[in-house]
Order: sequence, then C-alpha cells, then structure tokens
Amino acid sequence: MARRYGSTMRAVWIPRYGRPDVLEVREAPDPTPAQGEVRIRVRGSGINFAEIMARQGLYQDAPKPPMVVGYEVSGVIDAVSAGVSDRTEGERVLAMTRFGGYSDTVCVPAIQAFPMPDNMTFEEGAALPVSYLTAYHMLFRVFRLRAGDHVLIHQAAGGVGTAASQLCRSVEGVVSYGTASARKHDYVRENGCDHPIDYHSVDYENVVRELTKGRGVDVVLDALGGTDWKKGYSLLRPAGMLIAFGWANMVKDEKRRMTRVLGQLARMPRWTPVKLMNDNKGIAGINMGHLWGHVEIGTEEIVALLKLYEEGLIKPHVDRTFTFEQAGDAHAYIEAGKNVGKVLLKP
Repeated sequence: MARRYGSTMRAVWIPRYGRPDVLEVREAPDPTPAQGEVRIRVRGSGINFAEIMARQGLYQDAPKPPMVVGYEVSGVIDAVSAGVSDRTEGERVLAMTRFGGYSDTVCVPAIQAFPMPDNMTFEEGAALPVSYLTAYHMLFRVFRLRAGDHVLIHQAAGGVGTAASQLCRSVEGVVSYGTASARKHDYVRENGCDHPIDYHSVDYENVVRELTKGRGVDVVLDALGGTDWKKGYSLLRPAGMLIAFGWANMVKDEKRRMTRVLGQLARMPRWTPVKLMNDNKGIAGINMGHLWGHVEIGTEEIVALLKLYEEGLIKPHVDRTFTFEQAGDAHAYIEAGKNVGKVLLKP
C-alpha cells in the first residue's frame, strides 16, 4: 500500500566507527522534497566499498557519525516538488544520492533521477549508477578507450570490475586482463574478460608480461593502491595510463588499524612530472564523489550507459540482496571478498 506524507521512513545508520555489526536501523519522519526535488520510495540501494571505508573511519568525504551513507538507489517517485516538470509521480527511476542512500525513502534533485528502461529491474537499476559510471568515466572520458587497446582490471569480479569488463567488450578488438580469485574466473569470463588471473596463486605482473609478450598494457584500472600502483605503472606501454580510483589495500580487517594505514602510506609510490615525461606514461586519479557538482558530466555518462543497456551491451549483475536488518552481514560479505558483481540492500 502506498504511504502518505506523515508516515515514517527507515534507514541504516552508522552510529560510530567499527565492525559491520555497528550498523543499525532507525526510523524517522518522512522527508519532504524541497524545491526542484523528487521523493523516491526506494526498492534497492547499492553498496559500495567507499561505504565500508566510511564505517571504518577511512573515507574522509563521508559525514561524521552518526550518519547514513549510500550513493545510489532505484525506486518509484511518489512526490514531486514545485519547479519539476520532467518527472512524474509513479515513474520508475534510478538515482544518485550523495549519502543517505541506505534509506527506504530519499529526496533528490530531479536532475539526479533518471527514468529506467522498461525492461530494467529495480535490482539492476540500483546496481548500475556508481559502478558503471565509474568504469565508463575511466575508460571513455579519462582514457578514451580505442579498438585494439589492452586493459588490466583489478578486482574484475566486483561491481566496477564487472562494469569495466562489459564496457571493454563493447569496443571491438579490446583485450582485457582481470585479477580475481580462481573460483570467480567463470563469472569474469562471462562478463567479457579475456584473461582472468588468480592473484592468490601467481604474480599478476609476471602473467601480464607473459601474455603480452613483454609489451604490457595501455591502461590499468586500480582500486587497490600502495605497491599495486607501482606494479601497474611498470606494466604500462608508452602512452599508457594508470588510473587510481580506490585504495582497498588499506582495508583488510573489519575495523580500522592505523598501523596498516601508515604502512600503506609509506609504500605509496611517488612520481614526478619529469619521470612521467621521460617514461611517456600517465597517471590519473578518479573520485566520482568529487564530481558531484559537475552535473553535466554525470548526466551525459548515465544517459550513455542507459543506451548501452537498452542495446544489450551491458547488464548489471546482482550477487545478493540483504534486508536493512542484515546490513552488517552485507558489509561483512563484501569485506570477505565473497561477492561477484553487486550487493544490494532492499527495504
């Protein structure tokens, strides 16, 4: 039954930094959309690694506890404020939320809510925005992927890795290499990765050199950080680019350990403009949250992704869904590296 103004909403809160079991569900009055906003009854909320780091106190962009995180949702618009003419009540949408997405009701600017294709499920809608936007931005805006390029994708079985593999497959002649545990290799291949590499049993740097006959790759998509950035840089061909978009190596336990953080910082490679010139290589950094104010960039890229979805060239994969009460289990599941594709929360 549809709810009315005055009813309550539920959200998953991070009351303090800590392990997954700190997450708790709280109720609050329904939000009212401000000028230019729409209100969405959420059917699915995407979980991203940034939110796990926020729970551990390692994500500097997140609000301070107590907080509600979450960057992406799908659902149905049930209220439209004054000044909104291109969105309607009852419309199925996916939306970007700069925090607050772990809620069953959100208000967002109408320009951040995109109508979903008729054949897209709510689960797919919640799984698309962050992972596919990140992968698309790296491959097509920052690097300008072309036919014949060779791409190394770390964490190829995760949300961004799945998106990147599918997007590489959409360009003729692109060869992709993806790091993933051996049990995930079938999944990685199904999503378009040509050469899955089990980083547990072999040194991926050596394997990539062998597979490319020593030539290396044109671009490395790296959310690992630390010494892996150095290895990735060494694998680049002339005119190649290392794109850093995360630092997962900082998070190996369920809670923050400053000794690990400091160790990662100490091992972080440093490059100078002179070295980059002499090596004929490039380095780019991506933080999609810091592009929040550049609405035209995100809009253009989301529209392109929805077109690719309708053409059958990309398809988000949802590994598991968890209820709000199981949010801690969902975080632990991702931290343990069990997921292939996206993990969602469902109200």
